[in-house]
Amino acid sequence: MKKPGADTRKRWIRRLKPVISILFFVGVPALLVYMLRDVDWQEVWQSLRSYDPWILAAGVGIAAVSYTMFACYDLLGRYYTGHKLSVPKTLGVAFVCYAFNLNLGAWVGGMALRYRLYTRMGLDTMTVTRIFSIALLANWVGYMFLAGMVFSLRLVDLPENWAIGATALQLIGFALIAVSMGYLAACKFSKKRSWTVRGNEIVLPSLRFAFIQVVNGAVNWSLMAALIYLLLPEEAFYPSVLAILLVSSIAGVITHIPGGLGVLEAVFVSMLQHKIPTGALLAALIGYRAIYFLLPLSIATIAYFVMERVARNQHDDVTPDEQARRSETA
Repeated sequence: MKKPGADTRKRWIRRLKPVISILFFVGVPALLVYMLRDVDWQEVWQSLRSYDPWILAAGVGIAAVSYTMFACYDLLGRYYTGHKLSVPKTLGVAFVCYAFNLNLGAWVGGMALRYRLYTRMGLDTMTVTRIFSIALLANWVGYMFLAGMVFSLRLVDLPENWAIGATALQLIGFALIAVSMGYLAACKFSKKRSWTVRGNEIVLPSLRFAFIQVVNGAVNWSLMAALIYLLLPEEAFYPSVLAILLVSSIAGVITHIPGGLGVLEAVFVSMLQHKIPTGALLAALIGYRAIYFLLPLSIATIAYFVMERVARNQHDDVTPDEQARRSETA
């Protein structure tokens, strides 16, 4: 029997969620503007112009490897579901989806675009849902393990005015490690291996598969931090850069701002401005945005239109009977 106030609390929670999101959406840019009010933008421009071309080329290389790791999430989904799309097609769809995901949000790239491209290539919606679930799990289980290690080892130097202290962050780290280890333990020891949720069967993977998910996700987050670290001055400390990226990513998820635009910058400036000149810091973040977000998005946009054209041509070549069969399967 439900408690009398249970429904009331749920209604209040539903009402407060959009309010909190709006406050974050408005508050983060306002905070960023406040922190950057005294920035010497000429210094930022000079820092951008001073980058060695080889450094920028290395940054593009790191971004390429990171997007390959992103695409491997969908290769894990291919193995998990057993679908017959070729590896090159799977990698192509994954690259396009993640480039749009990072720039425009998970609803666009992570879900809508993935469903559209995969179903146009012949996969049914249930298979696409399972691919998406495996990819999402790989990303966040890897994140939890990596963030747990970084936070628990106190590798981040928090500013004195931060409300959350080093001890609290360390406890959060222990909790994140426990969750990621709990997932691995479940994959190893759970006797029940499958569940049905809203008509979709969820099958617990093997320990080996789950371990690859964790490693894949952790390496990918490490590469993102490596790109920012590469663009920062020499006094930057990689573990701190990694920790700050992990913190800013959660803030970006909470605010629902596509690409964490403004959130990433606000967190980095607030946590590193006492160690690194703000101009050099902003230059590194602008470079990161250009290399990791805008460059892949421009390539992915072209790739998307090519995929749409190929899929349209293949659809025109399919007989009406085959089209009906695919519709029934989907």
